[in-house]
Amino acid sequence: MANTVIYQEDWAATVQEHLDEPTIWKDICTVDISNKRVVHNPYRTDATVQTGTRETAYTFQDDTITDESVTINTYKILPQVIDRADLAQTDYLDQMQLAARQGTLLSEDIGTAIFADHANMTDFGTSSIGGGGAATDQITVSATNIDDIIRGLRRVIRVAEGETMLNRNGGFIVWRAADLEILEAFMQANGFSTADTALTGGSRQAMNYMGFTHYSSELLAANHLMAGVKKAPWIGIVRDTFGQIMVDDKDPNLVSGVSVVSRVDYKEKIWTNVKPVIFDINVA
Repeated sequence: MANTVIYQEDWAATVQEHLDEPTIWKDICTVDISNKRVVHNPYRTDATVQTGTRETAYTFQDDTITDESVTINTYKILPQVIDRADLAQTDYLDQMQLAARQGTLLSEDIGTAIFADHANMTDFGTSSIGGGGAATDQITVSATNIDDIIRGLRRVIRVAEGETMLNRNGGFIVWRAADLEILEAFMQANGFSTADTALTGGSRQAMNYMGFTHYSSELLAANHLMAGVKKAPWIGIVRDTFGQIMVDDKDPNLVSGVSVVSRVDYKEKIWTNVKPVIFDINVA
């Protein structure tokens, strides 16, 4: 007789494994995994240097500390029910594949949320690469301007006084697949071999070029790319629900089967003090 047991511990381990595996959002974000509900990140506005006059009293200058906080309250859940007959006819491997898919889908949801937060990033558009218009105007990515985009990003990071952070953490650009293909062609045309670099020049799906790590994602919002300094974007994740599984084998909702429920609680945030080095690249 077939084994009809849902392996709860193995399910949890498999979901956790797929949530933990290398992904773009883990490379580019500071990931804070804890059970905190509210996270505070105060930032300081510096005092102003004064010009003194001899034999004249000076004036003390104040600096300002502003508290910024975020509440981790985004709750995403993936509930599934497996019919008892299907369960009886499903082997262990099939169950673990389903568990792995749950972990992958939850991880993709986190990535989508980060990319969708482009309204809180710094705009980067045609004016950012010397093409006139405004930073909100869309760039048509091509072989003739893709290097301008990369150089323009480095320039605006320098202007924002983020070069030290860039040198320490590295930069990133998340392209669409077609854009990354243009970049690969540009690299090859300029004497670079990408075959090995694309596999070894960073984490999965990444390659390093012109001081940035380049990724490709199908989770980007339409007409928007994301770029900036690594570890500047922030995401908080609730530890005790991250990759946890709840199994109910008592015919949930009067359905003859077993329910398996995974969830993740998180919140993405672009903090004010690092917004100048996180970019929403507006593209056509």
